[in-house]
Amino acid sequence: MGQSNHDYCEHDDHTLLTCQCHDGALNRRDFMRDILAATGAGMLGASAMGLASPAMAAAEDEVLRIGYLPIVDAALLLVAHAQGYFEEEGIVTERPTLIRGWSPLVEGFASGKFNLVHLLKPIPVWMRYSSGFPVKIMSWAHVNGSAVVVGRHTEAKEFSDLGGMQVAVPYWYSMHNVVIQMGLRQAGLTPVIKGQSEALAANEVNLQIMPPPDMPAALAARKIDAFIVAEPFNAAGEMLAGGRVLRFTGDMWKNHPCCVVCMNEQQVAARPQWTQKVINALVRAQNYTQANKQKVAHMLSKDGKGYLPMRAPVVERAMTYYADQDYPSPDAIRHPEWENGRVDFHGWPYPSATRFIVDQMKQTLVSGDTTFLQKLDPDFVAGDLVDDRFIRKALEADAQWRVGLEAGSVSYEREEVIKV
Repeated sequence: MGQSNHDYCEHDDHTLLTCQCHDGALNRRDFMRDILAATGAGMLGASAMGLASPAMAAAEDEVLRIGYLPIVDAALLLVAHAQGYFEEEGIVTERPTLIRGWSPLVEGFASGKFNLVHLLKPIPVWMRYSSGFPVKIMSWAHVNGSAVVVGRHTEAKEFSDLGGMQVAVPYWYSMHNVVIQMGLRQAGLTPVIKGQSEALAANEVNLQIMPPPDMPAALAARKIDAFIVAEPFNAAGEMLAGGRVLRFTGDMWKNHPCCVVCMNEQQVAARPQWTQKVINALVRAQNYTQANKQKVAHMLSKDGKGYLPMRAPVVERAMTYYADQDYPSPDAIRHPEWENGRVDFHGWPYPSATRFIVDQMKQTLVSGDTTFLQKLDPDFVAGDLVDDRFIRKALEADAQWRVGLEAGSVSYEREEVIKV
């Protein structure tokens, strides 16, 4: 569904999108109503997550309780539920619970309300080493799947063009904040955290936290000049706010992790067989989702099974529209030879990526105390934060991965490829 298929018009101060591939029209008013009803405005700073004390108790039963935010990052968990993969492994599963923001999701996980969640990868670093919660990363939920989107009122084509502008990020402890600051530093710009009315130097870029549902509307209203966020809000920024993708993050850092699958370390230790069955189902969902992106996008959407409160055209663009098509922003994809998708689903948690993230977090400007980060050894974190035993066993039982491993086309180690 190329951009040429969509027309923008002004109507009652709202941007209207008429989608030729879908019966009816998508408009920002309805979109914002749906998304705000689902997500609220819970994207607070890490200091507001407020784990009063590290909750150590694992769930006493074996019912799988999933918490998720309504973003493409959660696809693996949702597909495993929708397709019945958990049940086929003998796992009793409640319908996944849609949560309004990262803070309540973390709190629900910490209290034992949820025993399987997806979290932005820097969040478990904060939880384990700043708050002492026994979180373990069990696998990656996906790779890539984010972008920098600029407003149509700007003429920005490079990171260097963002000087003096207002840029929204979804969370201080996010891959989005890490990656945007990599790009800004490379361009010779200085990330700052100031009030929106404070003056900015020509080489400064003001970062602010904004709930992802608010980003497309804020961009259209010129309250911000750009944002970086997970899908499908980049697709919404393009389709509903007339924004343009400056750069896909997967084109800056090849197959980078973003959200990861997390469990409580104590539950993993107490129920290893149950844990293995959960991960087996997720690997099966990973393979299905990677091979059936358009079908999965529709299934997850409001027009399908309703896990995500967005219409199918938005989710389908977020999951399928990329380098194999004539992308309307030619500078957004500079490395088509990487053969990435806009979002891909590969679960193996490469240690090199964890080490790189810890290094980058030490250089990333955030609001709040970051003393704990300076003490972290990247090699230690790569071995201590991630429990790869279960995903390794599940992958080695998977014919596709096993053949790739034997052929040398996949590996348990890799070198991170970064070309900002």
